Amino acid sequence: MIKAIDNLLNRVTMYRLVAYYLAGLIAIAVLLSFAHILPYDPFALLFTTGFLIAVSWLTNALFARVFRVPANVESTYITALILALIVNPLSGYPDLLVIGWIGVLAMASKYILAIGGKHVFNPAAIAVTITAVFLSQTASWWIASGPMLPFVLIGGVLLVRKLRRGGMVFSFFISALITSVLLSALAGSDVAMTVREMLTASPLLFFGFVIITEPLTMPPTQSLQYGYGALTGFLFSPQVHFGSFYITPELAMVLGNVFSYLVSPKQKLVLTLRDATRIHLGADLWDFVFTPSRRLSYAPGQYMEWTLGHADPDSRGNRRYFTLASSPTENNLRVGIKFPSNASTFKQSMLAMDQNSSIVAAQLAGDFTLPSDRSQKIVMIAGGIGITPFRSMIKYLVDMHERRDVVLFYANRAIEDIVYRDVFDAARQKLGIKTIYTLTDKTRAPKYWNGALGHITPEMIRKEAPDYANCLFYLSGPNSMVTSFEETLVRMGVSERQIKKDFFPGFA
Repeated sequence: MIKAIDNLLNRVTMYRLVAYYLAGLIAIAVLLSFAHILPYDPFALLFTTGFLIAVSWLTNALFARVFRVPANVESTYITALILALIVNPLSGYPDLLVIGWIGVLAMASKYILAIGGKHVFNPAAIAVTITAVFLSQTASWWIASGPMLPFVLIGGVLLVRKLRRGGMVFSFFISALITSVLLSALAGSDVAMTVREMLTASPLLFFGFVIITEPLTMPPTQSLQYGYGALTGFLFSPQVHFGSFYITPELAMVLGNVFSYLVSPKQKLVLTLRDATRIHLGADLWDFVFTPSRRLSYAPGQYMEWTLGHADPDSRGNRRYFTLASSPTENNLRVGIKFPSNASTFKQSMLAMDQNSSIVAAQLAGDFTLPSDRSQKIVMIAGGIGITPFRSMIKYLVDMHERRDVVLFYANRAIEDIVYRDVFDAARQKLGIKTIYTLTDKTRAPKYWNGALGHITPEMIRKEAPDYANCLFYLSGPNSMVTSFEETLVRMGVSERQIKKDFFPGFA
């Protein structure tokens, strides 16, 4: 059942899933309003949503043109739908001005309240915070109503499953609930009532599933994300106040965004092919090697979000997450990309880039990096283009002359699919790093092939890494392969704590 759900979720990008979820909540709210279960005019709700989408789209398009960056339509729709779910539907023409300004402020914040080309604040949260301060118009968070709760919960769980951000969301929920319970108990309030109201009458669930999981304003690594969730949860608690000043949910998010920026400053690069190289690695694999205008600081194995503006994007959108195949020791940024026959419009446009085309690389993130303990033994298992983070790590080790106990298993269907062999051969010669190449399609193996044949098996792992029980395993490749190997390793007695998986939010 879970595998079927994961397969379904993997067919759509993260941004599209969020947009579908939010649009679904609007549709359900309209139906409940028609049935008089929610106290809103369904036509006012629909008009407010459409108005916010129109204002946000126009504002975003204008600022994108002024700042000469690709306009991301998906994030525009998402922000507009969030606003439609947290501000009351208009009740008269005077509300149009306030709601319109909220949409304008949300989009403008992405360009004006930005550092290094990256927006610092959640657009919806900062917009309603500003209107609360200057127009005394606070967000109602009407989505936090009993009839909407089941739909928020079910869709939210699926969303977090897709994002793999359960730990951060859980830390937010626990922190908010514990803070509310403790402060209520100290104040002599009914603790059971506090918990019930937090779960059913506050925007706790919607906030945790949707607001704090915005990828562009969260910290890049898991440990920081847990702290981010916990801090935001503490501030979210309605009992938290400083004198007579109480923190609203949107202000809690804004303060959380400040923390996120302070612990992980964001970077954004606009790259063109003018100073780049596009290399055909073989079969359907290509390497894009960019020379950025400034040096990017990152850890080997991390990934970035890449945005490519192009006409008529398909359902997979205009953003992708690609691991940096380059090493921080190199002056360029390298990404290895697979272009299947049914490639998305994003990949088709990327392959068609000319010297006047530009692509935006931002949101450096990821915990799929080398352990700080250099004595830790490592086993890397890669399938296909999942080799890219290992190219980054091993190239780094070679350039730094850093010896580590590493065994790399690299599976491909055919010999022409093997890439970056020069790096792995250099690592074997200089550092003694062992690479086991295996071809899964035995019928395509050439007669001179002296590597392994077939899929990577437990027997193969035991032979090449006899002390595997003490190793840290890194898995990178197609989602089905990573999941299968995780299960195999657990059956072999490897603890889940010893398994690291490469994950790209929004993969489809």
